[in-house]
Parts: sequence; C-alpha cells; structure tokens
Amino acid sequence: MSQPFNPLDMDNLAHSIVIRMLETEPTPLDSVPRFTGAGLYAIYYSGGFPAYAVVSETAVSEGAAAVPLYVGKAVPSGGRRGLDVTAHSSTRALANRIREHAGSVRATENLDIDDFTARWLVVEDIWIPLGESALIRRYRPVWNALLDGFGNHDPGRGRIAGIRSRWDTLHPGRSWVVKYPERTETAEEIAQDVREYLRARAQ
Repeated sequence: MSQPFNPLDMDNLAHSIVIRMLETEPTPLDSVPRFTGAGLYAIYYSGGFPAYAVVSETAVSEGAAAVPLYVGKAVPSGGRRGLDVTAHSSTRALANRIREHAGSVRATENLDIDDFTARWLVVEDIWIPLGESALIRRYRPVWNALLDGFGNHDPGRGRIAGIRSRWDTLHPGRSWVVKYPERTETAEEIAQDVREYLRARAQ
C-alpha cells in the first residue's frame, strides 16, 4: 500500500526548493547583479580545464548548467544565530557571496571566468539549510565533496592554522593563500583525484 503524499514532508519540501532553483535561468558568473535576499546558489562550469572534462562534456550534451561544481548558501548577518528575523529583506548576503566567488575564479591562473555560470534562489531563512543539504546530496559537487577550500576567506593578520587547501593548490592565484604552507600532494595528484571522482559520479 502506497503512503499518502505529504507536501510538508521534509524530503518533499527539500525537493521543491531544489526544483524551483533549477527552474531559474543561469547567469554568467561575471555578471551577477546586486540584489537583496539570502538563499542558495550553484556554480557551473563549461570550460576546458582537463580535470573537469566530464563536467564540460555534460554541459555540452545536457546544457551549460547541468552539473554544478559547487553549491552553497548565504544567510543574513546574525541569521546563523537567529538574531535578526527582519534582515532578509535588506541583506545582500546572497549576491555578495556569489560575487565573492567570482573574484576567487578571476584570481586564479588557470580558470576563465567566462566559462562559469550561476543559479540562485532567494529563500526564507528557515529553509536555507534544508535546500543546501538537498542540493549537495543530489549532486555531490566536486568543489564541496573533494576539492576543499573554494569558499575560504582571507584569514587576515591573525594566526594561520592548517595548510593550503586542495582547491588553491589546483587553482593557484589568490594572493592571500601564500600565507599557508604548501601541501605535500601536487596539483597533478589532486587533478587525478578529481578526474576519478567525476568519472565515478558520471557512471
């Protein structure tokens, strides 16, 4: 006996958020406008960097925004602690976060900003974590699951902890990354891990 459909079931709510975002038109990452709101976003790639060949091939066959390299969320200042329930209407957290990512791509030595697009969806704060989790579960984007560091910030002048991220090792160029010690693994070793991960995901 089949279970009755419950539109308020968490899985169904998450699915509705994902589908709504996927209905939006991809925008060149270099042309994301300033807008208000918090919510979710996904970043897509259709260029020629060899490690992402599977993603680029999918972009050609299924559309330029088929499989994201990265998904994330942006909440209003104070929103993580539930301190400001009115901030959603005035914050530019989502636009600023996506534009910050565009700056990271521009800074690299081996990626072209023209090869990237983005989708986003302004979402009420309470549903943002649910939507992000659903997107990550659905796509397991390589920059979320394997290639850590894309979303990192300049640590400023404080104490530096850890080593250079895998993302910054594969895509050097962000000026502040030199504050971190280099990894023992090489960019080519990381690229091979990326190729194997994406091939396995495509099967």
